[in-house]
Amino acid sequence: MFVHQLWGACPEESVACRSNGRSITYSELNKNIKMVRDYYHTIGVKSGENVGLYCKNSPDFIYAYFAVISMGAVVVPINGSLTPKEIEYIATDAGMAHIITMQKLELKDQFKQLVISEYAPKLDSFELRESLVASEVDENDVAVIIYTSGTTGHPKGAMLTHKNLVSNAKGIVKALEITSDDKILCVLPMFHSFAWTTTVLSALYTGGTTVILEAFNPKEVLRTIRDEKVTIVCGVPTMYNYYLSLGSSEAFESMRVFVSGGASIPVEIIESFKAKFDISIIEGYGLSEASPVVTVNPLNEVRVGSIGLPLEDVEVKIVNAEKVELPSGEIGELAVKGPNVMKGYYNLPEVTDKTVVDNWLFTGDMARVDDDGYVYIVDRLKDIVIVSGMNVYPREIEEIIYKYQDIVEATVIGAPDKVRGEVTVAFIATKDNESFDIKGFKEFLREHLANFKLPKKIIMMEELPKNATGKIMKKVLREEYKM
Repeated sequence: MFVHQLWGACPEESVACRSNGRSITYSELNKNIKMVRDYYHTIGVKSGENVGLYCKNSPDFIYAYFAVISMGAVVVPINGSLTPKEIEYIATDAGMAHIITMQKLELKDQFKQLVISEYAPKLDSFELRESLVASEVDENDVAVIIYTSGTTGHPKGAMLTHKNLVSNAKGIVKALEITSDDKILCVLPMFHSFAWTTTVLSALYTGGTTVILEAFNPKEVLRTIRDEKVTIVCGVPTMYNYYLSLGSSEAFESMRVFVSGGASIPVEIIESFKAKFDISIIEGYGLSEASPVVTVNPLNEVRVGSIGLPLEDVEVKIVNAEKVELPSGEIGELAVKGPNVMKGYYNLPEVTDKTVVDNWLFTGDMARVDDDGYVYIVDRLKDIVIVSGMNVYPREIEEIIYKYQDIVEATVIGAPDKVRGEVTVAFIATKDNESFDIKGFKEFLREHLANFKLPKKIIMMEELPKNATGKIMKKVLREEYKM
């Protein structure tokens, strides 16, 4: 099966997506994709080329995405918060000739821009031609290139095949027991693999409905969940802090599943959410190179603090520095194997060979597995802080910080130290920085952490820097504070 065939058996009159109060049926979805596809063909988009897609959350994103891949071309979704120079880097690296945009961008002339607001009014005049659907596409051909966030240098393009994406959508559907009755909220940006696979592809595969919001506004999200009777919400940890403080049982009456991913969610938030709303947050784990979902907690057997069990047909193992598998309970690097693992990085064969070895994707995340196969993320390998020769995991400190009252956001990084090699530094945002009891907070940390783990500095901020998906950006903090 190809990605653009996911909803082939869905009833035409069923609602595929809702946006700004408007319903789009599967019949309308098919028609709109075909019209967009025919337009792209007319202006010169060819099978096999890489096509950029710079677009906000909207039905237009969906039409463009499927129009491109149904032609046998490759879609390259672009982060909506990137600068023109960053966009140009990705466009040049991917060898793009065409970039689909909402509005014209200030880019170099060699990239032909297909501006949605300009071509959309013309689409009704295009005759639908079934012959334009690529007939020689293989399920192992690349469908999409997802550029990583570039936290360790230039972004790399993870090549995901039709098989990668379809298998991951199927695995998510089975794990979350998604049916055609589900309404899945898409408020995470569609250009990100987490949002696309879990909230769009999984809904299409079952004949369900994707409820689209352009951006994250907590009050609007809560209103939409209530009014649209949303049943599944996927989000990142920072979003659940807002739901916890602003949400109500009435707003969540229709809810069936809350899923958290993108970063480790503090146990304190999960426990407080359950206590207040009597609904569990199901934590999962993934990365773009794995399409992206690797593990998720079973609906009825949630283990708080764990990222759950591997999806069907996905294997995981924990290895040491020599790539030797470790027994359960021991901490090492998490490796992943399965039909969801990327084909490789675009034009980076040497980097690919170091990342994917014998079909095992080495994630760079430190984890352990218990005797029942549940996986627990300890921290990013690159985020470990070595204090006087001892490993300190920032996530452990962050978990403690979130237990203190009035903490809204927190993260911990390492900083150079002449005596101990490295020390930890904490960044926090509170409900009210001016009235926050910093002395009491420091005493609380001393009660719960060994001396070598205690942050040498605590830096208070109005808001921690986050990327487009809401993930706290430690790299920005390191650069800003020269750490």
